[in-house]
Amino acid sequence: MNNRTSFALLALLTAVGTLTISSAYAAGEIPEACVGCSTEDAKASAKKNLQNALPISVWTDKTEYGHNDMIKVTGQVANVASGFPVTVSVVSPLNSIVTIDQVSVAQDGSFETTLNTAGAMWKYDGTYTIKVNYGSAEKSNKAKVELVGGEIVEKPTTPSKCGPGQIAANGQCIPFTIEGAVVKSATINTDDNSIVIKINAKNDGTLTVTPAKTVIDGIFMVLVDGEEWDDVEIVANKVTVKFLAGAEKIEIIGTYVIPEFGTIAAMILAVAIISIIAVSAKSRLSIIPRY
Repeated sequence: MNNRTSFALLALLTAVGTLTISSAYAAGEIPEACVGCSTEDAKASAKKNLQNALPISVWTDKTEYGHNDMIKVTGQVANVASGFPVTVSVVSPLNSIVTIDQVSVAQDGSFETTLNTAGAMWKYDGTYTIKVNYGSAEKSNKAKVELVGGEIVEKPTTPSKCGPGQIAANGQCIPFTIEGAVVKSATINTDDNSIVIKINAKNDGTLTVTPAKTVIDGIFMVLVDGEEWDDVEIVANKVTVKFLAGAEKIEIIGTYVIPEFGTIAAMILAVAIISIIAVSAKSRLSIIPRY
C-alpha cells in the first residue's frame, strides 16, 4: 500500500469517526466516563457538556422541600453577555408569581441563588415552577419542585352574579337563609326536578329556601343525606328544613307534571287494563257481553 492510499484511508476513517461522534452528541448521548477521571469528575464532565448544549440550564439541590427550607438554585449560561443578569421567577400551584429576582452570572457562565420557602406566598402544598430567563424567550428554562407539609390548595370558586342571601345554581340565583351551617354549593337536577344543596353543618340548624317557580314549581319532599326528612315546613314554594350537626346534603324535590299521553301515562293505562282483566278473570265475568 503506497503513501497516497494510506493517507486516503486515514482521512476516510477520520471522517467516519467525526460523523459518529457528532451523531452521538446530537442524540444527547453524553459520555459518562473519561480515562483517568473519577466518577464525580465524569459526572461533572457530562453535566458540563449537557449545559453547553443548552442556551441556559437550571437545577435544584433537591426535588422536594418543606415550608421552612432553603432551595438552592444553580444554573449555567452557554454564551455569557457581560453584565447581563439571569431573571429567576417562581410560580405557585395557584399560577401566581411567588417571587422574582435578578441573579448575576459569573464569567464561566454559572449562576446561583437561594429561595426561602418560609414566606406566606409559599404556604400551599404542590408544584412550584422555577423559571430562568436570559434576555429572550429562546434563552429560558425551568425546574419544578414539590412543597409538602403546608396548606392544601383549594380551587377558587367562580364569582357569581347573585346578591347577598342568594346562592348560584346552574346559572339561577336561589334565595336562602341558613343557621348553624355554611352552604358550600348548590346544583339543579333537572332529571329529578330537584335542588341539591351541599352544606357544612357543625351544629344543628335551619335552612330556608325559596326557589322561583321557574326552578321548581311546587315542593313535596325533602331528603337529608339521602334519607326522607320529616322535620320540614312547606308553604307554597318556600321550604324550611331543620337539620342535625354533621349533615352534608339537602335535596329539595319538586312536583312532577305527568305529560298527556306520555310514558308515565301509558304505564298507568297499561296497569289499569291488566287490573281489569285480572279482576274479570277471577270473577268469571267478561268485559264483552255475549249474545
